Amino acid sequence: MDYAIIMAGGSGKRLWPLSRQCRPKQVLKLLDGQTLLRRCFERLRPICDERNILVLTNAGYADLVRENLPEVPYGNVIAEPAVRDTAGAIGLAATVLSKYDPNATMAVVTADQIIEPDDVFQTAMRSALAFVNARPEAMIIFGIKPTCGSTQLGYIQLGPPQHAGESANEIYPVRSFREKPDEKTAADYVASGDYFWNSGMFVWKAKTVLAALTERLPAALEPLRRIQASWDGPKQDEALKEWFPKLPKISIDYAVMETAQNVFAIRLDCRWLDMGSFAALADIIASDADGNIVVAGHSALMESSGNIIVTEDTGHLIAVVGLKNMVVAHSRDATLVCPIGETERLKDLLEQINANKGEQFL
Repeated sequence: MDYAIIMAGGSGKRLWPLSRQCRPKQVLKLLDGQTLLRRCFERLRPICDERNILVLTNAGYADLVRENLPEVPYGNVIAEPAVRDTAGAIGLAATVLSKYDPNATMAVVTADQIIEPDDVFQTAMRSALAFVNARPEAMIIFGIKPTCGSTQLGYIQLGPPQHAGESANEIYPVRSFREKPDEKTAADYVASGDYFWNSGMFVWKAKTVLAALTERLPAALEPLRRIQASWDGPKQDEALKEWFPKLPKISIDYAVMETAQNVFAIRLDCRWLDMGSFAALADIIASDADGNIVVAGHSALMESSGNIIVTEDTGHLIAVVGLKNMVVAHSRDATLVCPIGETERLKDLLEQINANKGEQFL
């Protein structure tokens, strides 16, 4: 049977102070009153039964996820007791699925991406599921045609397309994985036409990725075995809290994909955006005549241009005069004012706030 796994554990530090330790970016209502998590779920509904959609998130976010997605069965929201990166999260999901469905096929998506239009994504996802169901040893990744030589994203190099039966999408063998390159290398990748952005979305058999994980990451074998043995029993939570933190902290790309055999890709030819910063809002929200991006119930801008003004507080007025190329982000207890070009320093700012004020404002 086919299943979908939504990875919804990231906190989104580059969207502070809207995104916080207790309220991650995937539940912010920045998209016409909708959240990234809800958008992701709606994209999956035509593909998977709601009962076959699982959400993996940090323990502190589980109630927020359930509130945002009341259609998802309570037990399908899996709360991770520690941060173990994508290899641990995917291993956990595959472990749970394979206990009840040894032949489970799982699509892994992330909650913090903008993908438009939905039908292109859904067609590609159906092609990937069909390919993996016909070739259980295969692992599929989705590649995005780069629009620029980004140094913040990983790349995959694709070989010539292969015939894939009745699939609506061509299937490409993956020749190599490349992590975040420097500017010149990224430009060369784009110019070659062989490299695509690594979307971080996958399709594979649960048993296939589990076998690959335990072969390449032997330290994961015992924790996953212990968790599976206790799952859905009286000691489920106890086993998860004890054994999940013992999983190696590593990404699925480093742990498995970069050295795995039978890795294929489908090109996802659509609008794709990793919603990781305020600057990304410029790609999804129309600006005003002066180039300002405004997400606010009330605002008053005078002689101001090129700014990003954001708040979820619909009753709060943000007023600016003579402001250019700045981010103004307002939350209930904190406000950020920062040049757009300096937002990459938010991590350093949060470390300073933590040192001086503690975690109250994080």
